Amino acid sequence: MKNKLTSAMNIGEEMLAAGAEIHRVEDSINRILTALGACRVDTFIITSSMVVTVHTECGEILTETRRIGGAGTDFEKLHLLNSLSRRICSGEVAPDEIDAELSRVHSARTYPLWLEFVCYALIAGAFTLFFGGNVFQALFSLGVGAAVRLSLLLCDLTVKNRIFAKFTGSFVATALAFLASHLGMPGGADAIIIGNIMSLIPGIGLTNALRDIFTGDSITGILRCIEALLAALAIAAGYFVLAALTGGGV
Repeated sequence: MKNKLTSAMNIGEEMLAAGAEIHRVEDSINRILTALGACRVDTFIITSSMVVTVHTECGEILTETRRIGGAGTDFEKLHLLNSLSRRICSGEVAPDEIDAELSRVHSARTYPLWLEFVCYALIAGAFTLFFGGNVFQALFSLGVGAAVRLSLLLCDLTVKNRIFAKFTGSFVATALAFLASHLGMPGGADAIIIGNIMSLIPGIGLTNALRDIFTGDSITGILRCIEALLAALAIAAGYFVLAALTGGGV
């Protein structure tokens, strides 16, 4: 049962890191371990920690704790993990095959990095138009969006702090927008800044936080709300710091 507990924890950890809500992770771990022979499963999960206790038929009690590091959003990986969980519960995957199946999830095809740059650029350009920008501002936002994604990538490779990454992305977007405005960009910097900040706003994080609260996971919901609030403050700080350095911006 110890190996089964470890395998279930591995799946739960991957789901949590991929952006799954707490209720889904707890339910998946409970169902997996019950299908693998546990008599009782007690789980306690928040955004940064997992504690699972298993009671076996022979009276053995096993507990495992995990410290969760960074978490992001990967719906494709989450879909594969959900599928694996269902196949384990239905008996299609034997206990000794779980680790191999989890390795296949890791090696599954993901979106290439260049496509993320393209998406950030297109999102920035589209939102710039949506918020009243002109064609020239939208075209410039394409490059700014790619620069924002580059700043996030550099933060992931160095600092690895999501709050600081939000601040850096906002700072870069504001700096390039101010530069374009000072060089004579028609329409100013406002629409460019807003268009690029939209890709940084923690909408999914806030949505998951509210969902956790509504499903009874109050502690996790509050923690995620605080995290979303800090991210929003970091985005605002990225603008205000540069505005203060340039004497009020444009």
